[in-house]
Amino acid sequence: MNEDDEAQFREFVAARFDGLRSLAYLTCGDWHTAEDAVASSLAKLYVHWHRVDTPLAYVRRAVVHALVDESRRPWRRRERSAGYSLPELPGPDHADQVDERIRIRAALARMAPGQRAVLVLRYYEGLSVEETAEVLGRQPGTVKSQTARGLTALRALLGAEPRDDDDPGVPGLGSGLPGLGAGPGRHARPQTGAHEMADRREGHGARPAQSAGGGQGRRAATATQH
Repeated sequence: MNEDDEAQFREFVAARFDGLRSLAYLTCGDWHTAEDAVASSLAKLYVHWHRVDTPLAYVRRAVVHALVDESRRPWRRRERSAGYSLPELPGPDHADQVDERIRIRAALARMAPGQRAVLVLRYYEGLSVEETAEVLGRQPGTVKSQTARGLTALRALLGAEPRDDDDPGVPGLGSGLPGLGAGPGRHARPQTGAHEMADRREGHGARPAQSAGGGQGRRAATATQH
């Protein structure tokens, strides 16, 4: 990797690391597992950086696939059957909003891995059906049906009224689970536009801008090289 590619990779990690970590956490429910998945996915991206046109799509796909595969292992199934749920995270919002987020995260943790991944990508990441299908390697029709089944299952877990995909009927879900937080030892960065698929090659859009808090992301990038 030449110096320009190295600089672009570090900028990408600085801008995207916390968002990827939150995506991974919502998909698996464990910060350590989430960090491992993000680190290994960024390491793969580093190796293939010069051949990847859409790094954000690439690393999202790697993170979600790694976590869905991990969640299907026997000990993960035992954790779910034993009542494993996502832990409470502190936030600045009112108590009822915090309680609603906790309920949603706990319900997501009880869902099948594939359905959970679809809902996280659609309603937390804000991806379209087509973008979600690309990340998961599925047909758009499959994503639509899994979205419908996932919303039905989530509403049943939460006791919410039936709605449709455009109006999930789950307070907090359609607005992207606000106030998730960046996890232990981190400060949340503002999320970028949901459809901004960061592309480093000329003519395909601007590179992600470096954030003021990019030091942590740069350290993470360095760690992937070892």
